[in-house]
Amino acid sequence: MNDSVPGTALLLAASPAGKAGFIDATSVLPALAAVSPSILTGTTAATIVELADPVDPQTVLTRIRAAATTPGPLTLFLVGQLHLDSKQHQVHFALARTTEATLRYSALPWHWLASELRPRKPGSTTVVADLIATPDTWQRIREDGLTIPRGIRLYGRVAPQLSRRRTAEPAYLKAVAAIWRSGSNPPLAQLHEQAAAQARLQDGSDGGALDLAVDGAPLDAVPPATSSLDTAPLATTAPQAGPAPSRRPPQPAPENPLPTILAAAGAGRHSEAAALASMWEEWALRTHGAGSAQAVHWLEIRADLARLAGDPARSCELWMSAADARLARQQLPDDPAVVDAVDRAHHQWQELQDPRRAQELGPALAALRGHVPGQRAGAVAAVRHRLEVLHGTRPRVDGGAGT
Repeated sequence: MNDSVPGTALLLAASPAGKAGFIDATSVLPALAAVSPSILTGTTAATIVELADPVDPQTVLTRIRAAATTPGPLTLFLVGQLHLDSKQHQVHFALARTTEATLRYSALPWHWLASELRPRKPGSTTVVADLIATPDTWQRIREDGLTIPRGIRLYGRVAPQLSRRRTAEPAYLKAVAAIWRSGSNPPLAQLHEQAAAQARLQDGSDGGALDLAVDGAPLDAVPPATSSLDTAPLATTAPQAGPAPSRRPPQPAPENPLPTILAAAGAGRHSEAAALASMWEEWALRTHGAGSAQAVHWLEIRADLARLAGDPARSCELWMSAADARLARQQLPDDPAVVDAVDRAHHQWQELQDPRRAQELGPALAALRGHVPGQRAGAVAAVRHRLEVLHGTRPRVDGGAGT
C-alpha cells in the first residue's frame, strides 16, 4: 500500500430512469461505501467521490477531470449501461435522464472519459467496470473492443442486454465489494478472477459476458508479439480447420500479450480474446500507422480468432482485409503471405452455411481470388461455381475444386 501519496476513488453509478434503465447501477454503492477507503484506492490516505445517478454529462466530465488531475493513484468504479448513438456510432455511458432520442446530449461519450484519463502517468490509474450494453453496442464492442488509453489497468465485465423486461444486477462489482468486506485484499488480477467467477454463478452467465483484464503495463513498453509478418501465431497454436500454415510460430516476448489472448480463446472467452486483439491492433495503428506490418499482424490475429470463435463470415472478411492490406504494401500476388491470407479467406467462405452472407462476401472474394489465384488449381473456378450455385444459375455439383 502506498504510504506517501493520497489516492482518489471515483464511484460513478448511473442508469436511465424508468423503462430505459436495465441495470440497477446504484444498488452497489452501499456495498462499496462499506469498504475501507484505503482498500478502494490502494493508498493509506484516500479521497472518495461518489456520483449516484448524475443527470448532466458536463458535470460528470468536470468531476472526472478533477479526479484525473490529482497526482496520486486514481481508481474509477464505473457501473451502468452503454449505448451507441445512431448518427456518429459512438459509445456512450448513459446517465439518469438519458433516452434513445437524447443520447448524444444526455449521456457521457466514452471517448470523453478516455481523453481525460489519457494524460495520466502509466500505471497510476485503475478502472473497475460493471457494464451492460445494448445489442448494437455489444456488437460494436465484440468487433472493436472497448477503447481505453495506454497504461491504464482495466478490470471488469461487459454483458449484453438480455431483456428489456429484466433489470440486471451489478453482480461483478457486488462480488468485488463482498470479497473486500470479507477481509481479503488479493492482487487486482486475482480479485478480478474471483469476482468474475462469482458473477457468472450468480447471473447464470454461460460465457456471454466479456471479462476485461488489462494489467495496465505501459503499452509503449510492451511490444506486440512480433513485428515480422513471416509468422502466424494463432494459426500454429490451434487445431487447423484450414490449409496447413507454412510459417514459423513466434518466440514470445516476456510480456507478449498472445498467451493471454490464446488462453481466453482456448477457454471459450472469445469476446475477451477479440477485444484484447482489437486493443493491440489499435495500438499498432496509433504507433506505426495504417497499413504497417504491425497493424496487419494484429488484423490477421483477429481473423484467426474469429475462426476459433466459429464465425466464418467475420474471419473471411478479416482475412480479405489482411490480403488487401498486404497488397497495398506492395507485396506481390504470389507472395506466400498474401496467398495464405486469401486461402484462409476462401476456406472460411466455404465454411459459411448462411447463403445470404455467402452471397454478400462472394463477389469480393471472387475479385480477390482472381488477382491472387494461389497455388491450388481450380481455386478461382471454385469461387465462381459456388456463386453460381448460390444465385441459382447453376446446379450444385459435389466434389468441385476448392481450397
